[in-house]
Amino acid sequence: MSSVDEKFAPPVQAALTPANADHPLRGASDGAFRDDLERIRFSPYFSRLAAVTQVISQGAAGQVVHNRLTHTIKVTAVARAIAIGVNIGPGIELINALGGCDPVVVQAAASAHDLGHPPFGHLGERMLDRVARSRFGLVDGFEGNAQTFRILTELGVHGTSGSGLNLTAAVRAAVLKYPWCRVGAPNPHPYDAPIPPRGAGGNAEAPGSVKYSSYLVDAGEMAHVRQAYPEIDPWQQTPECAVMDVADDIAYSLHDLDDFHRTGILQHASVAAEFRTWMQDRAGLTTMDLSTLRAKERRRGHSLELLRRRLRAKDAWIFDDDAFAQAVERVGIDLIDGLLAVPYDGSIDSERAIGVFTNSWIAHFQDSVQVVRRPHVRSAHVALGAQAWHEVGVLKFVHQRFVLDRPDLAMYQRGQGQILTTLVSALDSWLADSDDAHRAPRRLVDLVELATQDYRRLRLEAPELLRGPNGEDFRAEDDILRLGRGRGIIDYVASLTDDRAVATAAFVTGSSSQLWDAGSGL
Repeated sequence: MSSVDEKFAPPVQAALTPANADHPLRGASDGAFRDDLERIRFSPYFSRLAAVTQVISQGAAGQVVHNRLTHTIKVTAVARAIAIGVNIGPGIELINALGGCDPVVVQAAASAHDLGHPPFGHLGERMLDRVARSRFGLVDGFEGNAQTFRILTELGVHGTSGSGLNLTAAVRAAVLKYPWCRVGAPNPHPYDAPIPPRGAGGNAEAPGSVKYSSYLVDAGEMAHVRQAYPEIDPWQQTPECAVMDVADDIAYSLHDLDDFHRTGILQHASVAAEFRTWMQDRAGLTTMDLSTLRAKERRRGHSLELLRRRLRAKDAWIFDDDAFAQAVERVGIDLIDGLLAVPYDGSIDSERAIGVFTNSWIAHFQDSVQVVRRPHVRSAHVALGAQAWHEVGVLKFVHQRFVLDRPDLAMYQRGQGQILTTLVSALDSWLADSDDAHRAPRRLVDLVELATQDYRRLRLEAPELLRGPNGEDFRAEDDILRLGRGRGIIDYVASLTDDRAVATAAFVTGSSSQLWDAGSGL
């Protein structure tokens, strides 16, 4: 574990004692945190992750690949190891002053971090966001992290009354990777900052931040949870959340490479050509104008050069050309000249090679973790060191460029996206049918009623947040009913597994001849 980063301002003054687990808002004790962990793991939202795509389904790949559950289990293991290291490292006094880093809280956050992912992975997330905004006028659309927080605090069930899983503030805060809404809350909003935090910037598709951890209807809950951490800046993660986020980055950068090496999709020749061309032609590529580079993006070495420029543009505070080149070289040695140089054949030796590659990189990243006194606005109090940060960026690039950008995968995913769009439209039409709405699935009706109540509460507590995409006033009862119906339908569809989304879409569009299905959960 790296030492406390001394580059930043003097230490913060501790407002909480090291016994911060007893903070009245954070949580009562380690036992309470263990209760939280078990409530998450026993939740049906956790179980469904076994049938939710990470990148591609097992059926499409033809063999075992990671799903959301196996990814979550590995993130939890990595996060726990980092948390233990933080608690025995030189930064422990600072960590305690900021609110603590309990390994059980970290495990709970890691176990929960993907609960909000809808069917079909990130593709499903994008499609539900578009339809939520265009069909229902939900200005905050859909976001997997915000859905996770909504599940933990509102949709999940524990006991015979109340909403959510009744978790401690520590665990609820530890899933807030992006502790703001898409727009409106908190005020000031990070989207308007000169340098927005990571994820808080926008794009041309919709107003507000690209990533966020709470919908507007849950903004009050988010604000309440954050009160347990008076020493954490408004846009910063808690230490436990930061550990979970680092672990997620580590797992994501490595485990999907395992999958696509096993399936034969990650080809040695194409990856090697990209890396070796960039290293050989680095001087020429770095001077090429951006328009020419983009026009020739598919040529060898060009995509890697575009990555270099994106990293530099977004994170000039940490980016370094020499560190990037070293990262390319190290990944090239371990991945291209090592793992991919010998085709996967299912043998014990080939499995050992994958294990050695993955374990060595995880250990390297864990040793690179730093505790930082005054992090940059785009970083966190617990973060990877600069060299490891560059290496994660290069590893993610391999996955993006040689797996996610494949035309065959894109075609497959576009079909899945159409399933979700069709399903939302069909359910909305059903609920609008006054003659037949009473026969809609009970869970769907419950979720719509719950969301409608949430919007009515928002109208009373923070009516200024009830605005449309163009500033429209959405406080009228008809608007509340539309928003509640939309959020409830999105909540329902997002809670389905991949297979159940396909089957439900077939049911409501009349393309399935099957009638009775004991496992439908409708």
